[in-house]
Amino acid sequence: MKTTCPIILFATALAFGLAFTFTTHVTAAQPSNAEIKAIAKEAIIYAYPMLYGYKTMQEQTQDQFSAAYIGGFGRFRHYSKTYTPADTDIVTPNNDTPYSWAWLDLRSEPWVLTVPAVPKDRYNVFQWVDLYTHNFAYVGVRATGYEPGSYLFAGPNWKGEKPAGIKQVFQSESEFVGTLTRTNTKGADDTANVRAMQQKYVLQPLSEFAGGRPPSPAPAVAWPSWNEKRALSAEFVSYVNFLLQFVKPHDSEKALLERFAKIGIGPGVDFNLAPLPKETRKAIEAGVAEGLKEIETETGKIKSSAGLFGTREFLKNDYMKRANGVMIGIYGNSLEEAYYSSWATDTSGQPLDGKKQYQIRFEKGAMPPVKLFWSVTMYNLPQRMLVANEIERYSIGDRTEGFKPAADGSLTIYIQSTPPAGDKKANWLPTPAGPFFMVGRFYGPDQALLDGSYKVPGPEPAK
Repeated sequence: MKTTCPIILFATALAFGLAFTFTTHVTAAQPSNAEIKAIAKEAIIYAYPMLYGYKTMQEQTQDQFSAAYIGGFGRFRHYSKTYTPADTDIVTPNNDTPYSWAWLDLRSEPWVLTVPAVPKDRYNVFQWVDLYTHNFAYVGVRATGYEPGSYLFAGPNWKGEKPAGIKQVFQSESEFVGTLTRTNTKGADDTANVRAMQQKYVLQPLSEFAGGRPPSPAPAVAWPSWNEKRALSAEFVSYVNFLLQFVKPHDSEKALLERFAKIGIGPGVDFNLAPLPKETRKAIEAGVAEGLKEIETETGKIKSSAGLFGTREFLKNDYMKRANGVMIGIYGNSLEEAYYSSWATDTSGQPLDGKKQYQIRFEKGAMPPVKLFWSVTMYNLPQRMLVANEIERYSIGDRTEGFKPAADGSLTIYIQSTPPAGDKKANWLPTPAGPFFMVGRFYGPDQALLDGSYKVPGPEPAK
């Protein structure tokens, strides 16, 4: 329906939560319910990574009652041990490297990360993500080497020059950024060394690093509490509108954001579902449900991390792949840092089930081609968390104590809920009683993994 009445058009805008004003007669078309549904579907696919990125940031920096709380912005929380089933702040956590988490508020000034020299037998990586969940910056032994150095992180509107003493400047598309930092461990006896290394990771506001006067603090933020059910409904718009206040709109998304505005999406827009017509609400809810289902369906088809994690330029605004990556495991590394395989089905295409037994077999001379190390980690479904078991083994790989090849040089992982017989237990990866999936992580992947010429074997039903 078209109208040239500014009063009617203004009322329509208010119904969608849009802050429009009109001084002249304007002709506009109200979107049909079919178009509203289509836009809502597209928008939830776009927003899905941002929603779960916000969940992590809000819990870690604002929710003092959460086990994931790290103490706010501008500080590290270090874990000197690898994650266990008791750690549930993110889905599909790795069980290979202790984590260090930190978030920065870049609104008033940039921040500086200073890292120590790293021994040649130690691996670390500072993966930096923005509010879109893009991996926009890397510091660590692969990306910047083993030498000490200081690196500056700035928000999208910063216009300064690189200060003295700074090796590199990384500029984000968002005002809030986070790091999921990993430092490798050699086992329980190495915990003190890991902790000593982590304590040398230093974060400072630029004014402190440079010895200058700090700027005025940024305004306080009214952080929406996280509600999973609300975030995965038509109310997701409220979360997205909050987050869009803290990002710089990308030129490539101008038309997309204009289309999203038709259902009330915009930076800081006050979205209220209640006064919308019943059919409009139903159209938004239907679009959200369809979008979430499509993410789940497409994620189930994915066998590796190729194309799922990286910069905006790498992802080429493929929002479905960005969402797939988050559903598989938020904050996965870019391909050059680590290659991931995932298995939700066996080699015959059947869903993995703890009531059955499986094997992953690496033939002699065909071990995963990596410069660093590799592992296979077990997760339950639908929770996507580590699986508690009697031997407290949540992953298995080339660093697992006792893990060994057979006499013929091949290597087999035994995947089942009960212990295998004899010395096969050394190569046992315990499963839950019900459905599960696994992720293979290959750190420092060689070209054969990157170009696909090496095929990672999948789980075969035991004979």
